[in-house]
Amino acid sequence: MTDLLRDKVVVVSGVGPGLGRSIAVRSAAAGADVVLAARTESRLAEVAKEVDALGRRAVTVPTDITDDTSAANLAEAALKAFGRVDALVNNAFAIPPIMDLADVDLADVRAGFETNVLAALRLTRLFTPSLEESGGSVVMINSAVLRHSRRTFGAYKMAKASLLALAQSLASELGPRGIRVNSVAPGYIWADSLKWYFAYLAKERGVPPEQVYAETAETIDLRRLPEPDEIADTVVFLASSLARCVTGQCLDVNAGEYHH
Repeated sequence: MTDLLRDKVVVVSGVGPGLGRSIAVRSAAAGADVVLAARTESRLAEVAKEVDALGRRAVTVPTDITDDTSAANLAEAALKAFGRVDALVNNAFAIPPIMDLADVDLADVRAGFETNVLAALRLTRLFTPSLEESGGSVVMINSAVLRHSRRTFGAYKMAKASLLALAQSLASELGPRGIRVNSVAPGYIWADSLKWYFAYLAKERGVPPEQVYAETAETIDLRRLPEPDEIADTVVFLASSLARCVTGQCLDVNAGEYHH
């Protein structure tokens, strides 16, 4: 995939040690230069080193995407560094309290919408002129929470369902301007946070973590959990010319946990 994004510029929000990092690094492996945005500057520096090691350029921009001024600074920094933007990946997210909708604090629900939905709209609007000029694309990172209605996940599903509606509406609005907008909905992601959680569950039950993994994987078609790079590769595909006629779509990357 070394040429899929050759000499393109990809902006990634919410860069951390998990999926955000993988999206940035896999974009660089596909030939892109990257603009890295997150609140934690030390994480940005770590990922930038990995991008540099692949022979691509990385610019780090500490950003609070819920703040108008900070978000505008990100857009300005990207253009100042590279003069163009070809893809925006809205990866930043916040999980509201996992509790019944009857009990959750509405302030927490609003906060979830601020990061998951309004911040994605804010960034997309800021980058629209650049994306129009390059014929670029937007990729929203959604969630498999779209596909179920398990109790206590209501506030999160509300936000992610709204993000999906946002992506579809933007696809219709921005399509005539040559900008594609798509979504990726991961399920389980076999990264540090999930590994920690499985280890916690295993300790509570007095079983090895491998057993928790196996029991979970047994319910999934491919009998394994997706890893961050596998989800990131789907993002690269949607940002590339291979997906040049794909817009308004949500691609589930879950090893067959749900069918859509």
